[in-house]
This record gives sequence, structure tokens and C-alpha cells, in this order.
Amino acid sequence: MEEQEPELMDDPELVEERRKQLANAYITLLKSPYLDSRWKAAEALGDHGDESAVEPLLAALNDPYVDVQWLAAKSLGKIGDKRAVGPLIALLKNESTWVRTGAAWALGKLGDPRAVEPLIETLKDPKPRVRKDAAWALGRLGDARAASPLNNLLQDKDDDVRQAVKTALDMLKKKST
Repeated sequence: MEEQEPELMDDPELVEERRKQLANAYITLLKSPYLDSRWKAAEALGDHGDESAVEPLLAALNDPYVDVQWLAAKSLGKIGDKRAVGPLIALLKNESTWVRTGAAWALGKLGDPRAVEPLIETLKDPKPRVRKDAAWALGRLGDARAASPLNNLLQDKDDDVRQAVKTALDMLKKKST
């Protein structure tokens, strides 16, 4: 009788080893000279969810390209490590709409109360996309301090912002009951 290779999924140690190898490969790609490799790695690390990627993704927030910064921010939100809160709050003032949007979204995913006040300030952003994601994030955070500023946005000129505000206010009501 011939001995067969163990199935990858049958051996938790092999699965974990393979997962770590993949995370390390993505982390290496974050330092690539090629923009496409860096943004794809930043995105993949969030989907992968390995906490060893937090520090490299924090460093990627300073990449010279918005695509990498935005996807690194979103990936940090997906991973859920609180070390990202401070750097993401700082990104709410970034000149790029995409980076501010990614930071607001990630802060909503992280759910840390330190983000409430900065996100309330972000409701005044000139870009509707940023206001929309800030409203969504505040709804997820569920902090009552956001109710009045969100109510003020019910008259926003952008329909997507108004809809996000209504959803956020509904989330706040559910969390308070």
C-alpha cells in the first residue's frame, strides 16, 4: 500500500504554516518598487487577516501613492488591531479624498471610541464620499455623542450622505435600546 501525502486541510499545522508563508509574501510585496504589487498586497493583507501585517500596513499608510494608502487603511480596519486607531485618525486630515474615506471606514470597523470626536469633525468634510463613510462609521461606533451632529446632516445636499446618516441614526437607536 502506497503512502499518500497528507491533505493540506487535514493538518492544522500545515494550514497555519501556509497561512504564515502567504502573509509574509504579501508583506514582502508591500515593499515592492512596483505600485501594482504594493496596492494588491495591501488589499490582500486585509482579506488575509494576519496580525503580523499590522506594522507593515501602518508603514504603508505613508506610501507615496494614494492607492496603497487607501487600501492599507481599509486592511487595517479589516484586521481589527487597535494599534491602527491613532494613525487612522491622523489620516482623516489627509489631502486625498480616498485616503480620508478609507480611514473613516476603517475606524468604523475598528469600533474604538477614540475615533468618535475625529469622525464627528469629519462629517464637515467637503467631499460627500468622506461624509458618508464618516456617518456610517459613527453609526457602527454607536456613541450617543454622534446623534446631534448626524441629525444636522439630515439636510445634506447629497442623497448618499443623507441615506448614510439615516442608517447611522437607526444604528444609534438600536444600540441605545
